[in-house]
Amino acid sequence: MSTVHLIDHPLVQHKLTLMRRKEASTNSFRRMLDELSTLMAYEITRDMPLQEVTIDTPLETTTGKVIDGKKLALVSILRAGNGFLDGMLNVVPGARIGHIGLFRDPQTLQPVEYYYKMPEKMCERDAIVVDPMLATGNSAAAAVALLKQRSQPKSIKFMCLLAAPEGVATLQAAHPDVDIYTAAIDRQLNDHGYILPGLGDAGDRIFGTK
Repeated sequence: MSTVHLIDHPLVQHKLTLMRRKEASTNSFRRMLDELSTLMAYEITRDMPLQEVTIDTPLETTTGKVIDGKKLALVSILRAGNGFLDGMLNVVPGARIGHIGLFRDPQTLQPVEYYYKMPEKMCERDAIVVDPMLATGNSAAAAVALLKQRSQPKSIKFMCLLAAPEGVATLQAAHPDVDIYTAAIDRQLNDHGYILPGLGDAGDRIFGTK
């Protein structure tokens, strides 16, 4: 079974609380998400492999360790997942970007695919799938399934701001090999599949569409 990593750094929790407030403006919500995703990126890349290289300092030649950001792919579940990208690219600017377009059918709550585009040579890359909300888990599970079937990356992790217990259970059942990184696990889903207490519709709050 996959591991759920709760990122409880004080700065992450502080910014998440500010983002939850209904009076937070689109601008402030977007800015805090950018800052928070940068902080979360440090945690999710903690175990990235390093390679040793030789460098010249101003005083002598030595060896040091570097990561290869070009071997990392950030995979955004459209549209809200795009809110994570700028902040994460502050940490790994060499990462490639992929997109999976899914929308949730309001009647069945099941995901419907409308877009899929990945970088080349995904089989050589580690993938981090990003979406602010892990609610029912259906979209996340579908996105990971598409990624495995069509692109077969070396490894997959999933990162979100908030998770519901139902979403965690769904993703773990479908993909027990995919670790989940989140800033909070909230109480439950309501009858419409929204996380409670949550923060509303992340996409609408990021893009100011509601």
